[in-house]
Amino acid sequence: MTEHADGIVVGVDGSEASVAALRWAAEQARALGAGVVAVHAWEPGTAGYAPYAPVSARPTVSDQRERAAEVLASAVREAFGSHVDPGVRAVVVEGPPVRVLLRYAHGALLLALGRAGHERWETPAVGTVSRECQRHAAVPVVTVPVSEGRAPRLRAVGAPSVVRSGAA
Repeated sequence: MTEHADGIVVGVDGSEASVAALRWAAEQARALGAGVVAVHAWEPGTAGYAPYAPVSARPTVSDQRERAAEVLASAVREAFGSHVDPGVRAVVVEGPPVRVLLRYAHGALLLALGRAGHERWETPAVGTVSRECQRHAAVPVVTVPVSEGRAPRLRAVGAPSVVRSGAA
């Protein structure tokens, strides 16, 4: 690891695109001698439950936190199999995804996010979280599309041609 403790921060939501971003970030981190911080942000809620549903039927905050940890662990397993590089740190954080990702990315080399394809035009779509991170991040943001059998084409927003390796 370099003196940059945070290395590359990756937003992980369990989607195929976020798994692709995690794999890409790990490859880049190895090349840069940096670490990877896989971040899954979650917010407590009762989405999908009617307001009159009994409290006992709704998941507790603890249940939701456990589910969030399972989503992140599953994505890490999908990205790396049983051998996870020791330079990868997984973090589950309660809070709004944009705010959490921007906080973790502050001072990092870059922020990597997944990008799903848009079926109609076959171009990768950028979601709300990615758009807000691109708008407000103080570090380069790379969106990594899901690729089918080919190397992903990357789109860096606000990134210099060479990723900086010094402290911010």
